[in-house]
Amino acid sequence: MLFPVYWMVNASLQPTGNALRAGWFPRHPDLSGYATALRGQGRNLLTSLVVALGSVALSLGLAAPAAYALARFPPRGADPVLLGVLVTQAVPSIVVANALYSAYNDLGLLNSYPGLVLADSTAGVPFAIMVLRSSMRGIPGEIIEAARVDGAGRLRVFRAVVLPMSANALISAALFVFLFAWSDLIFALTLTTDGTVRPVTLGIYQYLGAHTNQWNAVMATAVLSSAPAAVLLVAAQRRVTAGATGGAVD
Repeated sequence: MLFPVYWMVNASLQPTGNALRAGWFPRHPDLSGYATALRGQGRNLLTSLVVALGSVALSLGLAAPAAYALARFPPRGADPVLLGVLVTQAVPSIVVANALYSAYNDLGLLNSYPGLVLADSTAGVPFAIMVLRSSMRGIPGEIIEAARVDGAGRLRVFRAVVLPMSANALISAALFVFLFAWSDLIFALTLTTDGTVRPVTLGIYQYLGAHTNQWNAVMATAVLSSAPAAVLLVAAQRRVTAGATGGAVD
Protein backbone atom coordinates (compact mmCIF):
# COMPACT_ATOMS: atom_id res chain seq x y z
CA MET A 1 0.00 0.00 0.00
CA LEU A 2 2.88 2.36 0.67
CA PHE A 3 4.70 1.57 -2.58
CA PRO A 4 2.75 4.19 -4.64
CA VAL A 5 3.72 6.80 -2.04
CA TYR A 6 7.35 5.75 -2.26
CA TRP A 7 7.27 5.82 -6.07
CA MET A 8 5.63 9.26 -6.01
CA VAL A 9 8.47 10.66 -3.89
CA ASN A 10 11.09 8.82 -5.93
CA ALA A 11 9.74 10.06 -9.28
CA SER A 12 9.51 13.63 -7.96
CA LEU A 13 13.29 13.62 -7.40
CA GLN A 14 14.14 12.29 -10.87
CA PRO A 15 15.11 14.44 -13.87
CA THR A 16 12.41 15.36 -16.35
CA GLY A 17 11.17 12.36 -18.31
CA ASN A 18 8.99 9.29 -18.21
CA ALA A 19 8.39 8.13 -14.64
CA LEU A 20 8.46 4.50 -15.78
CA ARG A 21 12.12 4.88 -16.74
CA ALA A 22 13.14 6.19 -13.35
CA GLY A 23 15.49 4.15 -11.20
CA TRP A 24 14.52 2.58 -7.92
CA PHE A 25 16.43 5.26 -6.03
CA PRO A 26 17.20 8.88 -6.95
CA ARG A 27 20.99 8.59 -7.14
CA HIS A 28 21.25 12.23 -8.14
CA PRO A 29 18.19 13.96 -6.65
CA ASP A 30 16.84 16.71 -8.85
CA LEU A 31 14.64 19.36 -7.20
CA SER A 32 13.66 21.05 -10.45
CA GLY A 33 10.29 19.28 -10.32
CA TYR A 34 9.50 20.96 -7.01
CA ALA A 35 10.51 24.36 -8.37
CA THR A 36 8.21 23.84 -11.35
CA ALA A 37 5.40 22.60 -9.09
CA LEU A 38 5.64 25.62 -6.78
CA ARG A 39 5.58 28.01 -9.71
CA GLY A 40 2.59 26.35 -11.30
CA GLN A 41 0.66 25.13 -8.26
CA GLY A 42 1.65 27.42 -5.39
CA ARG A 43 -1.49 29.52 -5.70
CA ASN A 44 -3.64 26.39 -5.99
CA LEU A 45 -2.15 25.00 -2.78
CA LEU A 46 -3.03 28.24 -1.00
CA THR A 47 -6.56 28.08 -2.42
CA SER A 48 -7.00 24.53 -1.10
CA LEU A 49 -5.74 25.62 2.32
CA VAL A 50 -8.19 28.54 2.48
CA VAL A 51 -11.13 26.38 1.37
CA ALA A 52 -10.24 23.53 3.74
CA LEU A 53 -9.83 25.79 6.78
CA GLY A 54 -13.03 27.64 5.91
CA SER A 55 -14.89 24.32 5.66
CA VAL A 56 -13.55 23.27 9.06
CA ALA A 57 -14.66 26.53 10.68
CA LEU A 58 -18.14 26.45 9.11
CA SER A 59 -18.70 22.73 9.72
CA LEU A 60 -17.71 22.81 13.38
CA GLY A 61 -19.56 26.07 13.94
CA LEU A 62 -22.78 24.43 12.75
CA ALA A 63 -22.18 20.87 13.94
CA ALA A 64 -21.08 21.51 17.54
CA PRO A 65 -24.28 23.22 18.78
CA ALA A 66 -26.42 20.85 16.71
CA ALA A 67 -24.68 17.81 18.18
CA TYR A 68 -25.03 19.20 21.71
CA ALA A 69 -28.73 19.81 21.20
CA LEU A 70 -29.27 16.30 19.83
CA ALA A 71 -27.21 14.76 22.64
CA ARG A 72 -28.64 16.66 25.62
CA PHE A 73 -31.97 18.11 24.51
CA PRO A 74 -33.27 15.68 21.90
CA PRO A 75 -36.56 17.01 20.51
CA ARG A 76 -39.44 14.88 19.38
CA GLY A 77 -38.56 13.30 16.09
CA ALA A 78 -34.83 13.30 16.84
CA ASP A 79 -34.42 9.82 15.39
CA PRO A 80 -35.65 10.82 11.92
CA VAL A 81 -33.30 13.81 12.07
CA LEU A 82 -30.34 11.54 12.81
CA LEU A 83 -31.46 9.19 10.06
CA GLY A 84 -31.53 12.13 7.68
CA VAL A 85 -28.00 13.07 8.75
CA LEU A 86 -26.84 9.53 8.00
CA VAL A 87 -28.63 9.46 4.64
CA THR A 88 -26.78 12.59 3.53
CA GLN A 89 -23.53 10.65 3.84
CA ALA A 90 -24.79 8.13 1.27
CA VAL A 91 -25.64 10.71 -1.41
CA PRO A 92 -22.90 10.79 -4.10
CA SER A 93 -21.10 14.12 -4.22
CA ILE A 94 -21.66 14.40 -7.98
CA VAL A 95 -25.42 14.49 -7.34
CA VAL A 96 -25.01 17.32 -4.83
CA ALA A 97 -22.59 19.14 -7.15
CA ASN A 98 -25.01 19.08 -10.06
CA ALA A 99 -27.80 20.45 -7.86
CA LEU A 100 -25.53 23.14 -6.44
CA TYR A 101 -24.36 24.28 -9.87
CA SER A 102 -27.78 25.57 -10.84
CA ALA A 103 -28.28 27.30 -7.48
CA TYR A 104 -24.77 28.77 -7.52
CA ASN A 105 -25.28 30.09 -11.03
CA ASP A 106 -28.34 32.04 -9.86
CA LEU A 107 -26.68 33.24 -6.65
CA GLY A 108 -23.36 34.21 -8.22
CA LEU A 109 -21.35 31.75 -6.12
CA LEU A 110 -19.56 30.01 -8.98
CA ASN A 111 -15.78 30.48 -8.99
CA SER A 112 -15.76 31.75 -5.40
CA TYR A 113 -14.20 30.73 -2.11
CA PRO A 114 -17.51 30.89 -0.18
CA GLY A 115 -19.10 28.64 -2.80
CA LEU A 116 -16.48 25.92 -2.40
CA VAL A 117 -16.53 26.24 1.39
CA LEU A 118 -20.30 25.77 1.46
CA ALA A 119 -20.12 22.84 -0.94
CA ASP A 120 -17.40 21.02 0.98
CA SER A 121 -19.29 21.60 4.22
CA THR A 122 -22.22 19.57 2.89
CA ALA A 123 -20.09 16.50 3.64
CA GLY A 124 -18.36 17.91 6.71
CA VAL A 125 -21.36 19.01 8.76
CA PRO A 126 -23.20 15.64 8.90
CA PHE A 127 -19.99 13.76 9.69
CA ALA A 128 -19.05 16.22 12.43
CA ILE A 129 -22.54 16.01 13.97
CA MET A 130 -22.32 12.24 14.29
CA VAL A 131 -18.82 12.31 15.80
CA LEU A 132 -19.54 15.16 18.23
CA ARG A 133 -22.95 13.85 19.30
CA SER A 134 -21.44 10.50 20.23
CA SER A 135 -18.77 12.21 22.31
CA MET A 136 -21.13 14.68 24.00
CA ARG A 137 -23.50 11.91 25.02
CA GLY A 138 -20.61 10.39 26.97
CA ILE A 139 -20.12 13.49 29.14
CA PRO A 140 -21.46 12.74 32.66
CA GLY A 141 -24.63 14.66 33.35
CA GLU A 142 -23.44 15.39 36.88
CA ILE A 143 -20.70 17.67 35.53
CA ILE A 144 -23.18 19.71 33.53
CA GLU A 145 -25.58 19.90 36.45
CA ALA A 146 -22.77 21.05 38.76
CA ALA A 147 -21.96 23.87 36.35
CA ARG A 148 -25.64 24.86 36.24
CA VAL A 149 -25.81 24.88 40.06
CA ASP A 150 -22.79 27.21 40.10
CA GLY A 151 -24.80 29.67 38.04
CA ALA A 152 -23.61 28.93 34.51
CA GLY A 153 -26.20 29.31 31.78
CA ARG A 154 -26.67 26.82 29.00
CA LEU A 155 -24.48 28.79 26.61
CA ARG A 156 -21.66 29.07 29.14
CA VAL A 157 -21.94 25.37 30.00
CA PHE A 158 -21.63 24.57 26.32
CA ARG A 159 -18.66 26.90 25.85
CA ALA A 160 -16.76 26.32 29.10
CA VAL A 161 -17.59 22.69 29.91
CA VAL A 162 -18.88 20.72 26.94
CA LEU A 163 -16.48 21.97 24.26
CA PRO A 164 -13.29 21.49 26.35
CA MET A 165 -14.41 17.99 27.35
CA SER A 166 -15.11 17.22 23.67
CA ALA A 167 -11.67 18.39 22.51
CA ASN A 168 -10.66 15.00 21.13
CA ALA A 169 -13.87 14.69 19.14
CA LEU A 170 -13.55 18.27 17.90
CA ILE A 171 -10.00 17.65 16.68
CA SER A 172 -11.02 14.36 15.10
CA ALA A 173 -13.98 15.94 13.28
CA ALA A 174 -11.91 18.96 12.24
CA LEU A 175 -9.21 16.74 10.80
CA PHE A 176 -11.57 14.65 8.71
CA VAL A 177 -13.49 17.70 7.50
CA PHE A 178 -10.15 19.23 6.50
CA LEU A 179 -9.27 16.06 4.60
CA PHE A 180 -12.68 16.00 2.89
CA ALA A 181 -12.21 19.54 1.63
CA TRP A 182 -8.50 19.19 0.85
CA SER A 183 -9.01 16.10 -1.32
CA ASP A 184 -12.20 17.25 -3.03
CA LEU A 185 -12.22 17.16 -6.82
CA ILE A 186 -15.91 16.82 -7.76
CA PHE A 187 -17.04 20.16 -6.31
CA ALA A 188 -13.92 21.92 -7.57
CA LEU A 189 -14.42 20.54 -11.08
CA THR A 190 -18.16 21.29 -11.17
CA LEU A 191 -18.38 24.64 -9.40
CA THR A 192 -15.40 26.41 -10.98
CA THR A 193 -15.47 27.39 -14.63
CA ASP A 194 -12.34 29.52 -14.87
CA GLY A 195 -8.95 29.75 -13.20
CA THR A 196 -9.75 32.40 -10.61
CA VAL A 197 -10.36 29.82 -7.86
CA ARG A 198 -8.65 26.49 -8.46
CA PRO A 199 -7.84 24.02 -5.65
CA VAL A 200 -4.75 21.89 -5.99
CA THR A 201 -6.73 18.72 -6.78
CA LEU A 202 -8.14 20.41 -9.87
CA GLY A 203 -4.70 21.80 -10.62
CA ILE A 204 -3.19 18.30 -10.63
CA TYR A 205 -6.08 17.00 -12.72
CA GLN A 206 -5.46 19.66 -15.36
CA TYR A 207 -1.69 19.41 -14.96
CA LEU A 208 -1.69 15.78 -16.07
CA GLY A 209 -3.12 16.63 -19.45
CA ALA A 210 -0.79 19.54 -20.09
CA HIS A 211 2.52 18.25 -18.70
CA THR A 212 2.62 14.49 -19.19
CA ASN A 213 6.26 14.81 -20.22
CA GLN A 214 7.17 16.41 -16.87
CA TRP A 215 6.36 13.62 -14.46
CA ASN A 216 8.80 14.89 -11.88
CA ALA A 217 6.79 18.13 -11.61
CA VAL A 218 3.51 16.19 -11.51
CA MET A 219 4.80 13.91 -8.76
CA ALA A 220 6.31 16.85 -6.89
CA THR A 221 2.90 18.53 -6.92
CA ALA A 222 1.37 15.33 -5.56
CA VAL A 223 3.97 15.20 -2.78
CA LEU A 224 3.36 18.84 -1.83
CA SER A 225 -0.41 18.32 -1.80
CA SER A 226 -0.07 15.18 0.32
CA ALA A 227 2.27 16.70 2.89
CA PRO A 228 -0.29 18.77 4.90
CA ALA A 229 -2.65 15.81 5.26
CA ALA A 230 0.17 13.49 6.30
CA VAL A 231 1.55 15.96 8.84
CA LEU A 232 -1.89 16.56 10.38
CA LEU A 233 -2.63 12.85 10.62
CA VAL A 234 0.66 12.11 12.35
CA ALA A 235 0.36 15.08 14.72
CA ALA A 236 -3.23 14.34 15.71
CA GLN A 237 -3.30 10.54 15.60
CA ARG A 238 -3.78 10.13 19.35
CA ARG A 239 -6.55 12.69 19.43
CA VAL A 240 -8.21 11.09 16.42
CA THR A 241 -8.15 7.65 18.06
CA ALA A 242 -9.61 9.02 21.29
CA GLY A 243 -12.21 11.08 19.42
CA ALA A 244 -13.30 8.19 17.22
CA THR A 245 -13.89 5.93 20.24
CA GLY A 246 -15.33 8.58 22.54
CA GLY A 247 -18.91 7.74 23.51
CA ALA A 248 -18.70 4.30 21.89
CA VAL A 249 -19.70 2.52 25.11
CA ASP A 250 -22.61 4.87 25.58
